[in-house]
Amino acid sequence: MPIIRLAFGATLAAAALVLAGCGGGGGEAGGTETTATETMTTETTPAVGAKLVGRIGSPDSPDAFVITLTTEDGAAVTTLAPGTYTLEVDDPSTIHNFHLTGPGVDVATDVGGTGTESFTVTLEAGSYHFQCDPHASTMEGDFQVSG
Repeated sequence: MPIIRLAFGATLAAAALVLAGCGGGGGEAGGTETTATETMTTETTPAVGAKLVGRIGSPDSPDAFVITLTTEDGAAVTTLAPGTYTLEVDDPSTIHNFHLTGPGVDVATDVGGTGTESFTVTLEAGSYHFQCDPHASTMEGDFQVSG
């Protein structure tokens, strides 16, 4: 009887090893899922210094009541991944400014100043708002940071 129990125990142990081996094969599939997740994270996380462009006015009229925030390729910003960005603001007007606020961020150009100004901003998950302070009711926009 002890030999039968020993043989049965050895059989159970071997079966457990086989099942664990099958789980290892599943681990390879899990590795693929991990790689896909890592790729997704890489795609949504900006490179340090990814560029955002803030603009006041229009090329034809610096004092136009227009304010925009775009990516470097010109796409309007509505949603961004958290991370560190370089915000470059083109402000040719002496009657407007560009003011960005949100979690941990509060940067602005001067109303009377003109030119291009750069800020390094670290965006965290949350809501962000940009506006021209003297004309906040008509020159403003919002975007979300998530991910």
